[in-house]
Amino acid sequence: MLDYRLIEALAVVVREQGFDRAGRALHITQSAVSQRVKLLEEQTGQVLLARATPPRPTPAGRRMLKHYLRVKRLEDDLLGEVDEKADQGFTTLAVGINADSLATWFLGAVRPFLLEKKVLLDIRVDDQEQTHRLLKDGEVMGCISTQERPMQGCRMAYLGCMRYRLLAEPGFAAGWFPRGLTIEEVGKAPVLIFNRQDELHQKLFLQALGEVPDPLPALYVPSSEKFAEIITSGLAYGMLPDQQSSPHRRAGRLVDLAPGCQVPVELYWHCWNLKSDLLESLTRHLAVGAERLLVE
Repeated sequence: MLDYRLIEALAVVVREQGFDRAGRALHITQSAVSQRVKLLEEQTGQVLLARATPPRPTPAGRRMLKHYLRVKRLEDDLLGEVDEKADQGFTTLAVGINADSLATWFLGAVRPFLLEKKVLLDIRVDDQEQTHRLLKDGEVMGCISTQERPMQGCRMAYLGCMRYRLLAEPGFAAGWFPRGLTIEEVGKAPVLIFNRQDELHQKLFLQALGEVPDPLPALYVPSSEKFAEIITSGLAYGMLPDQQSSPHRRAGRLVDLAPGCQVPVELYWHCWNLKSDLLESLTRHLAVGAERLLVE
C-alpha cells in the first residue's frame, strides 16, 4: 500500500521546484520533506527525484506523479459527490498550453468554467508541438497540442485551427523587401522567432520560396504578447496568427509578405481518460469556446 503523504511530498517538490518551498507549501520543515521523499524511494526501491536545481523527477518518479495526480483528481470528485454542501476549497488543475493560444483565445474560452467552478489553473506554457510531452510525463492533466492521435489512457477533442502569416510593418517591408520576398532579402532581414523549437517560419519559407535560407538573422523572443509589438514597431518580421494580427492588418499596421501563403496549425485538446466532472466540464467549455473564438 502506497503512503500518499510521501507521494504528495514528491509532487510538491516538483511543483514548487525545491525542497524549501515545498516545506512552506506543506507547512513542514525542509528536512521533513526530504525525509518523506527518501522514505518513498526506499519503499519503492527506486530513485524518484534527481537532486538537481530545480529537482527533476526521474522516469520512475514521473510514473509515480502521474498515478498520484489521477488518484487525487478522482478523490476530489468523489468528495464533491458525497457531500455537495461541503466547502472543499479550490481544486488545482495543471494544463499545458501553447503560448499563442494563451495570448489570444484560451482565457476567453475557459472564463465561464472558472466562474462556475472553484478551480485554480496551473498553466504550463510550451510550444504547441511540445505540450504533449507534459501530458505524457504526467506533469499536466490535459494539454492543447498539434498531435492528431490520443495518447494511451487519454481522450482527445478537436478544437480548431490557428492560421499563421508572415507579416511586417509597411516601412520595414519597403526597406528590407523592395523586390518582395526573395531568398537574398530573407538572408539579410532580421526575422522574429519564438524559440529554437519554433518551425513555423521554415514551413512558410518552403511554401513561398521552395527552400529555407541558412543562416537566418534571427531574433528570439519567447513571448506571444511581445511578438506583435516587436513586428508592428518595425524591428523585425515574423509569423503571427490571424487571431492576433487581424486588427493590425485591417488598420494597415502590418502587411503580408507572402500573400496566399499561410501555415495552418490544427489544435487538439488531450486529457486523461478519467470519469472526472471537472475534466469533462473543462473539455466542454474549451470545445465551445474554441469553436467561437478560433474563427477570425
